[in-house]
Amino acid sequence: LAPSSIHGVTTCAMGSCGVGFAPVRPTDHAKLVELMEGVEDIPGTALAEGISWGWESFPEYMEVLDRMPHSIDFLAQVPHDALRVYVMGERAVHDEAATDDDIAQMRRLLRESLEAGAIGFSTGRSDNHRSAVGDWTPASEADGKELAGIAEAFRGLRHGVLQAVSDFNILHGDDHFDAEWAVLEQMLQAAGGRPMSVSTMQRDHSPEQWRWILDRAATANEKGFEVRCQVGARGIGVMLGLQATFHPFMGFPSYKAISRLPLAERIEAMRDPALKERMIAEKSEPVAGDGSMLPPLADYFLSNLDMVAMRLFRLGEKPNYEPAPSDSFGAAAMRRGEPVLSLIYDAMLEQEGKALLYFPVYNYTGMNLDAVHEMLTHPLALPGLSDGGAHVGTICDASFTTFLMTHWARDRGHGRIPLERIIQMQASDTARFLGLRDRGRLAPGLRADVNIIDFDQLELLPPTMLQDLPAGGQRLMQGAKGYIATLVNGEVIARGGELTGARPGRLVRAHSQRVS
Repeated sequence: LAPSSIHGVTTCAMGSCGVGFAPVRPTDHAKLVELMEGVEDIPGTALAEGISWGWESFPEYMEVLDRMPHSIDFLAQVPHDALRVYVMGERAVHDEAATDDDIAQMRRLLRESLEAGAIGFSTGRSDNHRSAVGDWTPASEADGKELAGIAEAFRGLRHGVLQAVSDFNILHGDDHFDAEWAVLEQMLQAAGGRPMSVSTMQRDHSPEQWRWILDRAATANEKGFEVRCQVGARGIGVMLGLQATFHPFMGFPSYKAISRLPLAERIEAMRDPALKERMIAEKSEPVAGDGSMLPPLADYFLSNLDMVAMRLFRLGEKPNYEPAPSDSFGAAAMRRGEPVLSLIYDAMLEQEGKALLYFPVYNYTGMNLDAVHEMLTHPLALPGLSDGGAHVGTICDASFTTFLMTHWARDRGHGRIPLERIIQMQASDTARFLGLRDRGRLAPGLRADVNIIDFDQLELLPPTMLQDLPAGGQRLMQGAKGYIATLVNGEVIARGGELTGARPGRLVRAHSQRVS
């Protein structure tokens, strides 16, 4: 479970954003692979070769997971998309509303899963989430009646959480926010008092939306519900490069003509001055739609590269995740009087074509992390959104845990957060929200999940692309210096940033923790 495990994580949650691999009928394996490939940017070939299946129901899935030792512990959420496909079949992927019988079946299956120890239920409601063939995700248009009907499965239970990601119909205007929040609140009210977390970030299309989410969460808590806001530790962005899923020239005709060449041959071709001159004079062709898993936002960025360049940065050997506006490619082009695409083109050829550029899509409207500071210090905030095993060709945010300590508690010139508070948020606050009573604090009788850290030496290393997934798939990996040892239940699973091979990690069933 690297890179999470090499950044001090000792328990992680699977199945966020409504996507996952159970329940599933044998005939629907390909559908769930397409969803995971599209929404979470995990190569479908790697999934097809790497998953052995061997389950249908969610409890059966948990039994399979139980037999697989890992370095760290993990929790399983029941994903709305898989639940919908299992019950509704083809109707789930063709924007059809769930019937009363569909909802009753999904509620029964969720209850069965929760009683087997699932940590909760997740749903994804984002216009940016598509399957690998460009279809909307099954849960994206579910109405409040469906969500509330499913959430009734929590009633009478003393464990389980709701997790929701939504862009609140942002592309349709701010006046859609209240209606979308009402849908989530309907789900919350039906869940018998169980807690809910909501992804919270600053989006350029509505820079103040995150404040509305925090305000609505506060109001819900005043009414006796528990709503927490999952906040990213830094700009939520993408790594751009010739090895990555996305880069500025991917839609340009001259690049598309060489895009299937091996990296070394592409680099050789791109070093031809004539090709460079021709390519930077072109405009991008559409890359979204027509069976593409890329969202419409991709075409928006590719057709507005001058704007993107004002927020596009070299990541460098010592990654800087709060760069100044003057560090951007746009600013450099203005200083030098050169075409910005020429500078980006040259930068992408550095390190033999393995250079990565950083484009913070969210949380960077003000060209700094001041808004993130305000979010993180809100009493309802939980650090999250790190996507440890997802978006493997575009982001590497599993390092959020390390970044919280280095940037917010030590290195930032202003607006720091005390280290003790960072640790409390990441460990005990998160464990308490999830109902994990046996971990999250150093106390007699609790699990010995411990990190030993040389705080002065703690440092993020630059991300690199590894080719270690099944079927030759690749993923971004980022290491760190300064972790002396990480222990899971008393066993050292990592020493000096390297995994030891110990496998004490197990599936955590939400109702079965033991406190000595």
